Amino acid sequence: MVLFDPAAATAAYLAQLPPEAHAKATAYTQGGHWLLLWGFLVSVLVSFLIVRSGVLVGLRRRMERRKPRPVLVSLAVGVVYLLIDGVLSLPWSAYAGWWRQKQYGLTSQAFGGWLGENAISLAISAVAFGLFLTALYALIRRAPRTWWLWGGGLTAVFITILMVLSPIYIEPIFNHYTPAPAGPVRDQVVAMAKANGIPADKIFVYNGSKQSNAYTANVSGLFGSARVAMSDTMFKQGADLAEVRGVVGHEMGHYAHYHSLWIAGVMSLLAIVSFFLVDRLFAPVCALLGGDTIKGLADPAGLPVLSVILAVLSLLGTPVTNSLIRIAESDADHYSLEHFNEPDGLSKALVKTIEYRAATPSRLEEVLFYDHPAVGNRIRRAMDWKAAHPKAE
Repeated sequence: MVLFDPAAATAAYLAQLPPEAHAKATAYTQGGHWLLLWGFLVSVLVSFLIVRSGVLVGLRRRMERRKPRPVLVSLAVGVVYLLIDGVLSLPWSAYAGWWRQKQYGLTSQAFGGWLGENAISLAISAVAFGLFLTALYALIRRAPRTWWLWGGGLTAVFITILMVLSPIYIEPIFNHYTPAPAGPVRDQVVAMAKANGIPADKIFVYNGSKQSNAYTANVSGLFGSARVAMSDTMFKQGADLAEVRGVVGHEMGHYAHYHSLWIAGVMSLLAIVSFFLVDRLFAPVCALLGGDTIKGLADPAGLPVLSVILAVLSLLGTPVTNSLIRIAESDADHYSLEHFNEPDGLSKALVKTIEYRAATPSRLEEVLFYDHPAVGNRIRRAMDWKAAHPKAE
């Protein structure tokens, strides 16, 4: 009897891609690490230019010429800031979000299509985050000493609302979602959902190939809006039933273990820490950027200053947030293996994601930059599971 060797099986899966494909994936992934730094520098430069232009201060002064209108001013200044920031950052966004994807063969979308969707996304973000900022500045005015603590709760509410509404109102703007068609795939997914107490009426396929060639699926929404969605790229790349079971089982793991909720909770705690530091750092950073006409933290014209501080904290906190998401992803992998026993199906699917996520980074690189466990490690865990559960074959 030949014993199953997980290490050899993992190597065999990774060898399904030629060395040049792995090299291309490594170049794409490591280049993406640098994008974090360049994106941060772009955001700081844009905020500096907005502060020095005085456009937000001028808007605030015009709106307050006759009488104070703090709520209206916060909303208007917030929306204008977000729109200006989006327009000034557009060249960088086009490079990072479209050109680079095109360069590596990860999208077939024309630039006009990307630009149109970017404009829609910017408009939605301006309205949504404009409302959030209006509420945040109301907290700063009402509770100047403890606003940062209440801000964490506000962040939790905002994230939860977005999670509930996104699958219903936002995601359909960019993609067409249809119930998984009748056939073996739908029958299998429905059976999986029913067997594990997961709603079986919200299994969708969407035209993800419109934006990206990446092999992917996702779970989104909360409570009654939650759904599992598979990109049509899965089937264009030949996903079989074993892959569907492995991948959808992973997404069902996110749903069953409430990963969205606990990640939102942790993000809210991180928001409290970030807002506390904003409270302490606003004055010196404002002076450094030359915001002499900004009246303090409660002045919405200081939004670019707040943005710079949060950008620094976000960059420094990347390993923390990435690690939180990696924990959830590992747990979802384990759920898939434990409940659906498709180590080979999951591994076949993971191999198809290597083109946009290098398979074998160093441990330090994975901890610092990866928001999913490295594919090589995920496949090895699946093969270890297979070795420990031979009846899964």
